[in-house]
Amino acid sequence: MQLVVARIGRAHGIKGEVTVEVRTDEPELRLGPGAVLGTEPASAGPLTIATGRVHSGRLLLRFEGVSDRGGAEALRNILLIAEVDPEELPEDPEEFYDHQLMDLDVVLADGTEIGRITEITHLPSQDLFIVERPDGSEVMIPFVEEIVTEIDLEEQRAVIDPPPGLIDELPETEPETSDQPETDQPEKADSGDKADKGDA
Repeated sequence: MQLVVARIGRAHGIKGEVTVEVRTDEPELRLGPGAVLGTEPASAGPLTIATGRVHSGRLLLRFEGVSDRGGAEALRNILLIAEVDPEELPEDPEEFYDHQLMDLDVVLADGTEIGRITEITHLPSQDLFIVERPDGSEVMIPFVEEIVTEIDLEEQRAVIDPPPGLIDELPETEPETSDQPETDQPEKADSGDKADKGDA
């Protein structure tokens, strides 16, 4: 299985280094020296990582065959792709690869349907689930333990406890009337580990 692990940014210095936007929780495994990565577009690769270092909080990579700023600039915006065994799992049981999370149903603890994960965005501070609502609109859910309380891969669902205002489209509870019988919505018990952050 092919997974995007980084996007190449601007050139750094004059010796062929580039900044990269990391899209994996395991950069030391996926983006270490000697790693051979596919690219999107495919015509730009494969690329072999020669060196890597952290500078001012950003990962800098240099690829074999790229030794000057011009060569580095030519790589800008290229996606780096790693081959990953579909059965491979992160070492931390509370971490997940993107492909495990895609298309999960997103629900509240009481089973109320919110939508389906269609995209995962990786930001420097946190990851975001892009969730498509039943009406076609989208909502962004921060992938943090306080909000995503459970990832259940067997049931193919992510349970969330959103703070007020995060999901503005949620319907308000209608006041009950005397001519309408009360109905209870069954609670679904948690059956999985709490989620942290995960990626390819």
